[in-house]
Amino acid sequence: MAATVNGPDSGPDARRRLYDAAVQAFAEKGFHGTTTRDIASAAGMSPAALYVHHRSKEDLLHVISATGHAEALSICRRAAESGGSPTAQLEQLVVDFARFHCTHHTLARIVNYELSSLSPEHRAEIDAMRDEMDALARGIVEAGVRSGEFADALSAVTAAAVLSLGIDIARWYDAGRGWSPDEVAEHYRALTLRMVGAA
Repeated sequence: MAATVNGPDSGPDARRRLYDAAVQAFAEKGFHGTTTRDIASAAGMSPAALYVHHRSKEDLLHVISATGHAEALSICRRAAESGGSPTAQLEQLVVDFARFHCTHHTLARIVNYELSSLSPEHRAEIDAMRDEMDALARGIVEAGVRSGEFADALSAVTAAAVLSLGIDIARWYDAGRGWSPDEVAEHYRALTLRMVGAA
């Protein structure tokens, strides 16, 4: 498809404008309800502008999904590699994970609820990142059980529940309701410690 290669469609911030426009459009209308024209128009570009930077609308969704998952995965890695006790690692993971999903709730909604719109190849890449997050959270819970800090439990299920708590923030969080990201993160920290039976 022909596309404009000069002017606003190819400026240094054009790719970022498309990214931001797509995040808003996908969040409001869903992936399938959003057209490439919707995205380009919201970014102030020509209808063909998306194809200057991306092969398809799905390719742009993949960029968004990979970006969000990479940040979420880095949060889990930092907690697991922090060198603290299992309790401290779990607290760090939950607080940072919850805060991220509050401050980036629009992005997180797309990242977590548009997985089925990814191509099989892109979905496999994202699933590998999600599997690593599960493994890191499970490792922290299992370490806490071994050390006696946490009650004996189904570690895999508990780890999935811990991550699911944070992920679901994207569905309901609204700063206008009066809860700051820090308040939500602290509440989730306390909930999680009770859930694992921390001393």
